[in-house]
This record gives sequence, C-alpha cells and structure tokens, in this order.
Amino acid sequence: MDKFTIRLIPSEKMMSILPFLKMLDNTIDEDVLKSRIKDMLLSNYKCVGIYNDKDLIGISGLWILNKYYIGKHIELDNVMVHPDYQGKDVGNKLLEWISNYCISIGCNASELNCYVNNNEGIKFWLNKGYKLVGFHFQKKYKK
Repeated sequence: MDKFTIRLIPSEKMMSILPFLKMLDNTIDEDVLKSRIKDMLLSNYKCVGIYNDKDLIGISGLWILNKYYIGKHIELDNVMVHPDYQGKDVGNKLLEWISNYCISIGCNASELNCYVNNNEGIKFWLNKGYKLVGFHFQKKYKK
C-alpha cells in the first residue's frame, strides 16, 4: 500500500529534483541545471515534493510572487509526477497540498504555465479549475 507524504524540500536536498527536471527536458546539461537551482534558491523559489515512503515521486516548484493584476500568489513551476505514479491520484494530492499552503501564507491565487502541445496537462489544469487567460511568450538571447 502506498504511503504518501508531502513536504517542502529543504534547500540542502534540492538537487533531488534533478531526475524530474531531466525527464521534463533532457536537453539541458545537468551542471547548468544545478547552477540554475542554486540561483533560484537565492530568490523566492521553493519546491514541494510528494514521497511514497522515502522515494520522491512528484514535484512542483513554487514561486511566491506579488503582481499588480492578481496580488500575492503562487506560481507553480515544473509540476511533475513520476510516470509510475501518474493516474494514481498523486497529482491531486499534490495540488490539494499546494492549495492549502497557498491559502496558509496569504495568497490570493495560483497560476502556472503549460506547454501548448501538452494536451494531457491542459486537460488536467482545466479540470482543476484553472482558466486559460493568455499566452506565455519567450525570447532567448545569445551569450
């Protein structure tokens, strides 16, 4: 029987999310990911993990932000459940925890980005009450 626990991942254990980030995008060098995580931890970045016993089986980055159009909110980032646990209510448990955490720290809302070609993700978020309100644009600059 699965025994799930959910908690914020301590800064010193943050590199435990690397396998999930590699599953999301295996084109980014691991040393680059490590460097970015270290920089993110200097900002308002947190990450929550869901565990089956001691095994990390899902993650969501959390940016605590305050923007004029929505107020204080949490932006979910790189939400992922390990493929072995997808379809087993793990994502729902993780989102319920995030919602309760969001409210407990005085946030008005949560928001996220989802890739336009991630049809399963889009369906999941719409079913969770999220509304599609815009497009996320990106422009990369060469170094």
